[in-house]
Amino acid sequence: MADDDPRTTLAQLAQAGGHSLAALSAMLGRNPAYLQQFVHRGTPRRLSERDRRLLADMLGVDETRLGAVARGPALVAIPRLALAASAGPGAFVDNELTVGSDSITPALARYLGLSADTAASIRVRGDSMEPGLFDGDTIFVDLTSRNPGPRGAVHVVRIDDTLMVKRVARLGNRLVVTSDNPAAGPVPRGAVTVIGRVVWQMRAPR
Repeated sequence: MADDDPRTTLAQLAQAGGHSLAALSAMLGRNPAYLQQFVHRGTPRRLSERDRRLLADMLGVDETRLGAVARGPALVAIPRLALAASAGPGAFVDNELTVGSDSITPALARYLGLSADTAASIRVRGDSMEPGLFDGDTIFVDLTSRNPGPRGAVHVVRIDDTLMVKRVARLGNRLVVTSDNPAAGPVPRGAVTVIGRVVWQMRAPR
């Protein structure tokens, strides 16, 4: 048996702690030969979750040393805003309420530079940003990125009282707001407030 095999580990830990396998079996409420068979005959092939937890507590080790699957890092929950960002006519904005969250891995959050305090997820409505964004897509918005450059990027903006997702570029002192879909109607005129830059999207299979 390899040194990192749970059976080898259990035998070594029991010996180091001065515990017999029979005594540990009794602690589990099993017959005295239970852990002897596990260590030397491989029966059962794996310890039950209950037995593994009790043994790990008794021996003062992490359950992974006795065969538990290592748990991955906790996901990062990005707050989901109740209102949809329109890629069409626009969604009227009264206030933005958080309704649940969308989770991403810590690695992706680091790659995107997002945290639960500096980002939001929003559901896209409409087709004016096709083919990049489709109706029903979930977008992740960096709320700290509010200064579009001259080359332009996709941002969530508020135009007067309408929340929209559009391509925004800065030309001199003004913001130019456009749709990616040539068939889309004109972008409404009005005061533009940049909410944040779209940095990621999720799309359900079609």
